[in-house]
Amino acid sequence: MTIGKNALYFEDYILSIQYFNQVIAVKPYLADPYFFRAVAKFYLEDYKGAEDDCTLAIERNPFIVDAYQVRGISRQILHNDKGAIEDYDAGLEYLPENKTFLLNKAIAQQNVKDYDGSAATFKTLLSYYPKYDNAYLGLAELQLAREDTLSALDNISKCIELNANNSDAFVMRAGIMIKNKENYQKALLDMDAAIKLQPKQADFFVNRAFLKYNLDDYFGAMADFDYAISLEPMNMAAHLNRGLLRMEVEDNNKAIEDFTFVIDQDPDNYMAIYNRAMLYKKIGHHKQAIEDLDRVIEKYPNVAMLYFDRSESKRLAGDMAGGERDYYKSRELSRDMADNKYGESEKEDKEDDNSPNSVINKFKSMVAVESEKVVKPEYDNKYRGKVQNYNAPVSPEKEYFLSYYDKLSELRTNAYYQKELDALNNSHYLRDKLYMTNIESKLTEEQIQTQFSLIKHYSSMLSSTEKRPVDFFGRAISYFLVKNYEASIEDLSQAIKLSPHFTLAYFARAMARYCQLDVAENTVAGADMQEKNTAFTDIDAAMARRDMDLIIEDLDKVVELSPNLVYAYFNKGNLYIKRHDYTSAISCFTEAIDIKPDFGEAYYNRGIMYLQLGNMDKGVADLSKAGELGILSSYYVLKRMRR
Repeated sequence: MTIGKNALYFEDYILSIQYFNQVIAVKPYLADPYFFRAVAKFYLEDYKGAEDDCTLAIERNPFIVDAYQVRGISRQILHNDKGAIEDYDAGLEYLPENKTFLLNKAIAQQNVKDYDGSAATFKTLLSYYPKYDNAYLGLAELQLAREDTLSALDNISKCIELNANNSDAFVMRAGIMIKNKENYQKALLDMDAAIKLQPKQADFFVNRAFLKYNLDDYFGAMADFDYAISLEPMNMAAHLNRGLLRMEVEDNNKAIEDFTFVIDQDPDNYMAIYNRAMLYKKIGHHKQAIEDLDRVIEKYPNVAMLYFDRSESKRLAGDMAGGERDYYKSRELSRDMADNKYGESEKEDKEDDNSPNSVINKFKSMVAVESEKVVKPEYDNKYRGKVQNYNAPVSPEKEYFLSYYDKLSELRTNAYYQKELDALNNSHYLRDKLYMTNIESKLTEEQIQTQFSLIKHYSSMLSSTEKRPVDFFGRAISYFLVKNYEASIEDLSQAIKLSPHFTLAYFARAMARYCQLDVAENTVAGADMQEKNTAFTDIDAAMARRDMDLIIEDLDKVVELSPNLVYAYFNKGNLYIKRHDYTSAISCFTEAIDIKPDFGEAYYNRGIMYLQLGNMDKGVADLSKAGELGILSSYYVLKRMRR
């Protein structure tokens, strides 16, 4: 328990979870390990897991006040504000003057539109802490929700008087001026102040660039957009706005690059699609312009200008009849607009972002970044820490295979036990110990030479003595490790022929076939356009299906011979993922979990598949469990889902 708390203090959250798991396994009646595990999950942004663990802690000891705080914030982040308010009320029964409970409760009340209750809570908070800057900022957000802008500005100014280092206050005040399209020069000064306090916030530079653009400082705006993208290369608003600015200064090709980047990330960003169409039209790429305009017209079929733009591109592309049809359609829609067929009044057009009068103007206007909430729920942190952000790929955990090498991580230090493997190692028929692993490490030159030496050793055994299946098997593993999958499959087939009940030989052959298929498919995927048709004749769809069937046959045989060989179910699940048969994959991972309830990799892969099928609740639950069992990538996926 103490080591887990130390790991938590030093921000090693995943390791701390492993220690708390050990305490829970021995003493499941204790509340503290559940609470501290909840704190670790909270920092890893596994808020559902944190909420569940806090509930378990409170069930065992309802007097752990911090558990109500962590659960309340987790619920609030998960948009369960009513549940959060219940937790804050429970905490306030024990600590009625607690600053964090009061602030968070006020924010939650505002979220459920209990504005009077929120105002009363802010009043209580400020009576206890009249110099609490964030309380004034939270009250300002409440007043904005009530459309009382003047009172909100007064409270923001009060916040800045109390704490001139509160960057959120400057951002909020600048945001109000941007939204109201007034006093851009003063808003610029506020953004300058915010950037001095937080110089690594890309969105701050995007908004300052927006202000500079509106103050005719094009060079300054471009520099800020460039810097925002250098800080956050995937920042959509920065790319979109920079594209518009480049379009205005006629840097057309680079503007197209920015719009294409946005469209690649967000295929339904019609603002980027429209502007790219205009640029294609301008540089004479009419086919591409028509394709982009087709998509925009599909979304906005009543905008006359879109048909007019497309009519010009069609005519210039040689489609005179199509251009004429679009031209007359444009005129028809214009007459309908004049007769108020699509908009009853000018006021309605202003209120409706999709009205024909507003769509084109919206497409041509830069956008500022609006933060969802400036004042967020706070956690009175006694345990240190910041969220660990790992740039892990969102892909399933890899298949298990047999190897003479094993690479264990600090978090997953258990050797993967299987009775057949243990029996084979204890028999000492193989020269080297064999492991079950799914972590492939590149062999060193020395290790490669060792495997060639082993191949010679087993070849010698097979030529000088009675042929034993285990010698074919041992040589096959070496062939597998040096990527000679064909030879590996041949040796494993010989081992199976001599010993039809050799379970691990079927398992190893399935993996050799799997890797052989993977190499062939990647060869096709990597071929260029001229070679792809030729490459595809070597491995067409029918052959791929046949090879997959052979792999499944081998794995089914493994299960028949050893129903508890859990890694066969896991590998079969991954094969179904390759086939895009996610339902069957889930069934395989479920069978693996039934056999091995602490199989973190199976929870992770099943969670990914649930998300693929749109079952968010089950996906989140599985990913949370996988993280608890040491699968680091699960926390990255949980974080990414909330972006």
